[in-house]
Amino acid sequence: MYRLAQTFLSLTDAERAHTMGLRMLEIAYRTGTTALMASKAKLMPIRALGLTFPNPVGLAAGLDKNGEYIDALLALGFGSIEIGTVTPRPQDGNPRPRLFRLPKQRAIINRMGFNNKGVAALVKNVQRARRKNGLLGINIGKNKDTPNEKALDDYLYCLERVYPLADYITINISSPNTPGLRELQSEEALRHLIGNLREAQERLSYQNQKYVPMLIKIAPDFDQDTIGLIARTLTDLSVDGVIATNTTISRTEIEGAPHADEAGGLSGAPLMEQSTTVLRRLRTRLPESIPVIGAGGILSGADAVAKMSAGATMVQFYTGLIYRGPELISECVEAIRRRRDAPTSNVVSPGS
Repeated sequence: MYRLAQTFLSLTDAERAHTMGLRMLEIAYRTGTTALMASKAKLMPIRALGLTFPNPVGLAAGLDKNGEYIDALLALGFGSIEIGTVTPRPQDGNPRPRLFRLPKQRAIINRMGFNNKGVAALVKNVQRARRKNGLLGINIGKNKDTPNEKALDDYLYCLERVYPLADYITINISSPNTPGLRELQSEEALRHLIGNLREAQERLSYQNQKYVPMLIKIAPDFDQDTIGLIARTLTDLSVDGVIATNTTISRTEIEGAPHADEAGGLSGAPLMEQSTTVLRRLRTRLPESIPVIGAGGILSGADAVAKMSAGATMVQFYTGLIYRGPELISECVEAIRRRRDAPTSNVVSPGS
């Protein structure tokens, strides 16, 4: 069923296909036919971030920006899904076209620009969701017209509103599609932003009588020294976890391909090696108490295992779902299960 839908959607504009695909998924969920395309992933509970995930394979942020398809996406078999990125106020994002397929490279370039309906709309959608069989992460960002010196206000605004509803929260400071956003990953800006958000997290934990872990999503476009600096800063701030990585601005892996010159973040297979290198370097520099979720370039079970071998506690994908469909979920779960159950001598140690 997914292959039929994929063939149909490939004939239309990428962004329109994105919207149509989600609506088709919602119809399948509401009519009880999701099973025709859902993953056959078996339970593989994993304890991380103080939470128990049904399996270690999650949906990365960006597919469902407004939390409109939570139950339909969870029904596919993910252990968790991450919605957003959401901003305090609604915003249209960047001008179209802003989403480009590179099918031969199994990649996507996007410069969406945090298009979303605002945090108030997302909160209403989350409150309506049944949220069975998986955990929910909410990814938050700042509005495009908010200057960096006031970015903290935007993140605090979103954090306070999604905190009671989220299983975990991700701070997005690494999208390449909001001007200046990645500057928040510099040491001084990072300490100011995350330090204040950690204080708010403690306050909200007391007010809501529950602790919601907060993760930081970083970019893949860093050298070893910068990764070390980020790791040291996040360690000092005692963050709950890190997602490595977001999309890349590099075009090294797709030179000469159609759309390669389009501005935006590159995701999919060409990102795999770069993002896994960042993950491995980050893992060796962070204490074991800070888990890392591996994202970027997963299109097979072997890719998921490579992330785990590099030190990931769990994995996420988005572009892989577009190209491979829900079968990729079970493929990754089973590949990770085989790695876990394999003799120790056959398993590559994290950070190797």
